[in-house]
Amino acid sequence: MSAEQKLRELGLTLPSGSAPAANYANAARSGNLLFIAGKAPLPENGKMPKGKLGREYTTADGYRFARSAALDLIAVARTELGSLDRVARIVEVQGILNATDYFEEHPQVLNGCSDLLVEIFGERGIHARSVLGANSLRGGVPLVIKATLEILPD
Repeated sequence: MSAEQKLRELGLTLPSGSAPAANYANAARSGNLLFIAGKAPLPENGKMPKGKLGREYTTADGYRFARSAALDLIAVARTELGSLDRVARIVEVQGILNATDYFEEHPQVLNGCSDLLVEIFGERGIHARSVLGANSLRGGVPLVIKATLEILPD
């Protein structure tokens, strides 16, 4: 099943794709790779989530935020490529969590992104990944996720 069909089957609606927060591009292509800039969770109830995992937010909240950021990554990919069916595979995902010093559930949080990518892309969504904790992130968001995708030729 195509990624576009899977999105419809799952009843997921992609956001329009957030704009870059400064002087950089949402995505950059090099050969058959698409590098997507870091994305934070989407606003909830009209407000950007702000705070740390392990203090204001639980691991379950972080999972939800990672899934939300993945929707934004996917939206950027669709904008850049015209269709998600041009994605040959998700190569790599990198997450940075705004977490307390004692927070240790980084992998469980990033699973929100990884699980969604596999739901939509199937085996093509299985990727390498890394996740790090940080003392702070831009705007106080709880996490930022970036991705590298391999794309099919035009």
